[in-house]
Amino acid sequence: MNIEIFSLCDAATIDKGGKLNILGAFDAIWFSKIPSIHRHCAVALRFRFGSIENGQHNISVNFVDLDGKHILPPANGKVAISIPDGQGTASSNLILSINGLKIEKFGQYSIDLAINGRHEASLPLFIKEKK
Repeated sequence: MNIEIFSLCDAATIDKGGKLNILGAFDAIWFSKIPSIHRHCAVALRFRFGSIENGQHNISVNFVDLDGKHILPPANGKVAISIPDGQGTASSNLILSINGLKIEKFGQYSIDLAINGRHEASLPLFIKEKK
């Protein structure tokens, strides 16, 4: 399994043809005061699985502060992979929409991705003070 895309962005969609569309990838948010709310963002994911990985896979996304405290409930889901004969690989897209993200303190946060219970990747999010 390869992670082709793992991005925090303003918005993401998947069209009927399976294309993953990403708008405004970022890794920092500026606030003039804390606590504050970031109205909307999304985590966009695209995985590629090989033929020996047919079947169901558990996906978990956790949004934590530097102390490891969850700032959102864990997002858990499943993807079912069925690779057509002769194709060799198949992709799967996933979007996690986040509305009303409450930020309690300035600093660095982490968006952690686990597949089948194994940590695979992390994205940093820097919360900065606007002066």
